[in-house]
Amino acid sequence: MCGGRIDIAFILRALSGGADGVIICSCWPGECHFVPEGNYNAVSMMNLTKKLLEHVGINPERLRLQWVTASEGIQYVETVTDFTTKLKELGPLGTSEEINKNELKSKLQEVTKLIPYIKIVKREKLALHLDNVEEYNKLYTTDEIEKLFSEVVSYYIDPEKCQACMICSRRCPVEAIAGGKKQIHVIDQDKCIKCGTCFEVCPPRFGAVKKISGEPVPSPIPEKERTLIRKTKKK
Repeated sequence: MCGGRIDIAFILRALSGGADGVIICSCWPGECHFVPEGNYNAVSMMNLTKKLLEHVGINPERLRLQWVTASEGIQYVETVTDFTTKLKELGPLGTSEEINKNELKSKLQEVTKLIPYIKIVKREKLALHLDNVEEYNKLYTTDEIEKLFSEVVSYYIDPEKCQACMICSRRCPVEAIAGGKKQIHVIDQDKCIKCGTCFEVCPPRFGAVKKISGEPVPSPIPEKERTLIRKTKKK
């Protein structure tokens, strides 16, 4: 119903699924039917996605945002025709970029996994509504995106501090934390979307969840060593 509803994940999923490009047709600025105006959300999201595509080596011209309404049939046809012609010039996804299909799919999957994290880090810019649409082109720089990936945040539960309270495991939106009432919790880094929920909800008196930036995450303790032995107070 609205260009602003298009998510970064939708675009990456289309490319991972075999599409050679993606075009988003949205209402003209100032003519959106929804509040806040979805087309401004669309242009911000699209510019960020283009930078993400550049990061993995994909030509950003494979993604286009076009202002066109349902009543502009002729312009819609011209837009689609022009975009199709451009894709034919670029060839199948990965050919002009000189990236094989397996490598390309792997890179897209890695970025897709980080989308929740990227949205959290860039939430202020994604929420901006600028008066001039052209200003959105300046929001995201190549250096900014490179830094985003080089300093990506991870979370780790310190086995020495975990009290198996299960608060983090209950609140994890993707069930990436394994553990029980008497079992030290462990974060599955392959499932973790780096949203930081576990870090936020871990009781301060425990401080078991650690935030790690730009460094490797310590290996989880073996499952046989995860049983929590509570120390009893001496009378």
